[in-house]
Amino acid sequence: MPAMTAVALTDREATPVTHTFQPRSLKNDVAELVVDSGVPIGNERLTLTLRKSGSYYKGEARLILPKLATETINGVSRSTVERTGSVIIQVQFHESSTRQERDNAIGLAYSLLADGRAMVDSTFVDLGTPY
Repeated sequence: MPAMTAVALTDREATPVTHTFQPRSLKNDVAELVVDSGVPIGNERLTLTLRKSGSYYKGEARLILPKLATETINGVSRSTVERTGSVIIQVQFHESSTRQERDNAIGLAYSLLADGRAMVDSTFVDLGTPY
């Protein structure tokens, strides 16, 4: 079982920003890490889980990215979540899979999401339907 440690992820800003997710909690085999924004509803969150179901190991990583706005009512300002974006990655491996097979699958997924994949970027970043 891996120990919970900080995870640093880099965005695609013109000058990339590193978002460091710090361990927050472990509940029901779900590890939660956060980037503390100072306003809990605005914390970026990363969750990781792995479960065994029959002959398969099923894992999931969720990256939850809330966008805060400041709302002022009767002169009182408060933060509110304007919208939330998320990325969900699911993996499923048979119990007879080798470590190398699993490593290759993760490597291919990593490569799929690398900057410069025109079709992937056009679909997910530019919100275009493939044709």
